[in-house]
Amino acid sequence: MNLAREHNTILDKIQELYADIFKHNGFGELKVEMRFLKKGQKEVIIRCGKDFRYVVDYDTRELKPQEPRAKTAPTAMTS
Repeated sequence: MNLAREHNTILDKIQELYADIFKHNGFGELKVEMRFLKKGQKEVIIRCGKDFRYVVDYDTRELKPQEPRAKTAPTAMTS
């Protein structure tokens, strides 16, 4: 599944917070929560001392496995 560009912002923030926690001289916690919203969207909350809230589009069609296409027998070519 290919994620839309809007997910790059979220992933960049997670990476930034991870690096901050790793460099920190002590305990740190990083938590990611997701929940469904109305109108085909999901809310993503990153908790790490502060809360960072994002709303992204969620297309359920991307998650459904594609149905196999009907196989057709090859046809002989005539000249």
